[in-house]
Amino acid sequence: WLLESPSISGLFNVGTGEARSFADLARAVFAAVGKAPQINYVDMPETIRNAYQYYTQADVSKLRAAGFTRPFTSLEEGVRSYVADHLLGRNAEE
Repeated sequence: WLLESPSISGLFNVGTGEARSFADLARAVFAAVGKAPQINYVDMPETIRNAYQYYTQADVSKLRAAGFTRPFTSLEEGVRSYVADHLLGRNAEE
């Protein structure tokens, strides 16, 4: 999109705009490799408990305001594609 729109420039947050946890990311990786999720949780150290970001959510309003109207790829689809195409070396459509 940016290559097709040379008059648009800037720094843009890219994501879906949907809040997702790091556990969601871990589950997506397990699913992409065809394994049952095995996630162990540990207590958050008190020294960082109030400063830790428990989820990630991109504010894509600037990107949308610049004219980007295409749909975003879901976390699960992006992870599946990355694992299949880049880590396992096979086409994500297989």
